[in-house]
Amino acid sequence: MSTARTNFIGINVSGIQARAALIDDEGRILEARVSDITPKNTAAQLAAIIEELRSQQANVSAIGVALPGLVNRQTDRVVAPRDVPTSMVEDLHGELTRATGLRVELENDANAAAYGEYKVGAGRGSRNLFYIMIGNGIGGAIILNGKLWTGASGFAGEVGHITIDTEGLQCVCGNTGCLETVASAPSIVRRARERLNRDSTSSLSRLALNKSFTAEDVAHQANEGDDFALMMIERTGKYIGTGVATVINLLNIERIVLGGGVMDAGPLILNPIIQEVKRRAFQPCFEATEIVAAKLGLDAAPIGAAMLARDHTAAH
Repeated sequence: MSTARTNFIGINVSGIQARAALIDDEGRILEARVSDITPKNTAAQLAAIIEELRSQQANVSAIGVALPGLVNRQTDRVVAPRDVPTSMVEDLHGELTRATGLRVELENDANAAAYGEYKVGAGRGSRNLFYIMIGNGIGGAIILNGKLWTGASGFAGEVGHITIDTEGLQCVCGNTGCLETVASAPSIVRRARERLNRDSTSSLSRLALNKSFTAEDVAHQANEGDDFALMMIERTGKYIGTGVATVINLLNIERIVLGGGVMDAGPLILNPIIQEVKRRAFQPCFEATEIVAAKLGLDAAPIGAAMLARDHTAAH
């Protein structure tokens, strides 16, 4: 491929890891890197990753960085960062701009992943979609008429904080009974542990033999036919379906795309989600909506961040 074509770099920062990709103008990955990073001198570490990718293709015109937490696009600041210390992202936009000399766009990780799926993944062919990222937290994003809709201050789409259980546990946001308290990856593990401790029949589950199992382990055991793991995944699907039904009733949206690590359970979680949505959503709205699993996996946020950088650069 000719280096005369313009390319873009997308990076997803998650905890102590950065997943970066060099993307061409069509959203194809040309080169990719996964690197461990530390909270100290984060911008310098990301700049080094960017420089390494730029050395593969000189013609890079913009960078997109996806981050966990609310991102104010007007101020280019991360508000209420999630899973990363505030010091790590305090002036990330300014530091990266100075270090690279390139246009830098910051975006919430769910927004970036949604845009990636919309452009080259499970959202292709739609004009309006709602994306839900179900992982360590639960994020959401809205695309209307082909554009990311971020609301009055850039924080729209926080579906993880829809109240599912008014008597439920306290959420990190300060509310109680949010969807995130029952359907995020850590919440699935917590609920499974609680059930294992009080239900003697569940000791037959292979999860009982593993003291430090993860949500991915629950999904794997469900796919292997473990009855207890299947039950936990199905119940999680019902919680997610309740939240999705609320979104469908509110937006009458064309397509719902479900991504994040929890969706690794595949049809075992997708089918209960769809069944619960069918039960709870206003029927005409349900019939107008397609509910699908995301396609891009861990590449969604880097691709989407790069595509947002591309499109914002073109618009200015």
